[in-house]
Amino acid sequence: MFALSEWLFGVDNLTPHGFCLLWEPGLIWLFAISDGLIALAYFSIPLALVIIGQRRADLVFRPLLWLFAAFILLCGATHWLDVVTLWKPIYGVQGVVKAATGLASLGTSIALWWWLPSFLALPSPDQLRRANAALRESEERLAHAQKMEAIGQLTGGIAHDFNNVLQVVIGSLGVIERQLARGRAEEIGPSVAAIRKAASSASNLIDRLLAFSRRQTLLPRVIEPDRLVVGLEDMLRRTLGSGVELDLRLGRCRRSVVCDPSQLESALLNLAINARDAMPAGGVLEIATADRRLAADPADPDLTPGDYVEISVKDNGAGMSREVLAHVFEPFFTTKPTGRGTGLGLSQIYGFVKQSGGFVRIDSAPGKGTNVRLYLPGRDQREVQPAEAAVVEQKQGCPAAPCGKMLLVEDQLEVRMQIADTLEEMGCEVIEADDGNAGLKVLESEQSLCLLVTDVGLPGVSGRHLAEAARAAHPDLPILLITGYAGKSLDSLDLASNIEVLRKPFTLEELTERVRILLSRAAAAE
Repeated sequence: MFALSEWLFGVDNLTPHGFCLLWEPGLIWLFAISDGLIALAYFSIPLALVIIGQRRADLVFRPLLWLFAAFILLCGATHWLDVVTLWKPIYGVQGVVKAATGLASLGTSIALWWWLPSFLALPSPDQLRRANAALRESEERLAHAQKMEAIGQLTGGIAHDFNNVLQVVIGSLGVIERQLARGRAEEIGPSVAAIRKAASSASNLIDRLLAFSRRQTLLPRVIEPDRLVVGLEDMLRRTLGSGVELDLRLGRCRRSVVCDPSQLESALLNLAINARDAMPAGGVLEIATADRRLAADPADPDLTPGDYVEISVKDNGAGMSREVLAHVFEPFFTTKPTGRGTGLGLSQIYGFVKQSGGFVRIDSAPGKGTNVRLYLPGRDQREVQPAEAAVVEQKQGCPAAPCGKMLLVEDQLEVRMQIADTLEEMGCEVIEADDGNAGLKVLESEQSLCLLVTDVGLPGVSGRHLAEAARAAHPDLPILLITGYAGKSLDSLDLASNIEVLRKPFTLEELTERVRILLSRAAAAE
């Protein structure tokens, strides 16, 4: 330490520059340490500027950033040389560095003044906040305008289709009235058939709209996707015709899905029809199933990570452009000629899959075909009765079962009368109730009932609550729930084997068949 102190403060080792500080040795330390710290800081600042310039490619005025880095680096070097020249007289090197610093300083100052108007034109943080707020407001207005446009398109489509349906009904009723007035009752058959067909069209339209809005009443069951596709094979081949080859790639799916089998069948048929229309000269339609495990995707916040079953329907037809793909799920949007499509097929599929907890992806390009992939939540358990067996049971029907007392709860008089007449024709004794409270009183009276038939949307006590009360008092009582629109009231209802749901509008034959199925199941369980 003594030798170091002698070297630092000794007269012989000091240069003339340092000799000026000899009278105050403490000043040597002050100047040396201060210049050293300034140099260290000046050396670190350019390093930070270089890192910022490399990682922020969106920075404006990038050349000025490099000028500042060079200027500050040279300033640090001059301070470091001020420390060195206290003991080593390298004033030539120091002069060169100072000259370089002067040039860098001059260039930086000129550039700064040159770009000063541009700097002042940059928005302030407050201006950016106001601009972002205005942008969000404009985006909200645009989203609202788009919603209103979609609603207008939806309303126009509904008005068009329903006016056509009503025209058929009103015109057919006029024909029936004239034929009856002329005493030609035997000639009203075609008009009745036209009314029936129009009513069926209206019912399908409502089902598709409810599917798009994810408000339809679903009857979920456990489904093995491969079995369901195989069961549709004959119908698909007839739908596609001889010009389109059907290629089924199954066997890679080990999971089951829980969804409405009839809706999934309808979705696959719709996609097959779209693919056929996209291949007028023929082609290949490929339907494949596979298990997929999907992770979270920041680009798709709606995707829930988990196990899925993928059902893909791929064709090698005309394909779709980006502009068309942006609208494919909108109701009543179609690229088909007038009269060949309603524009509700894909919107119905989208709504059904979303309501079932899944999502849809479409890949398409002009001339490269289309691949529609349905993703439904997968499950490994298959402990519930397969949907295919239930569908076969309903299609084959059941033998008539003995009837007893039935409770019918329906607030619409005309509907209640039709159902009651049909049940009485089956040999049943019908107890009628016009609202949920009256129906609940009958259930609480401990009368012996063989069946409960109730509408879901009832004033007072709902049909859902009636069904729960009936199951609590009589767990084995068959229950037939009738609904035109149940909303979400049936979403969490456990559809056991003694509970069925019948959607309005229905034919009296469908009502009879569903009642027979329930009564036969109850008789077989005894």
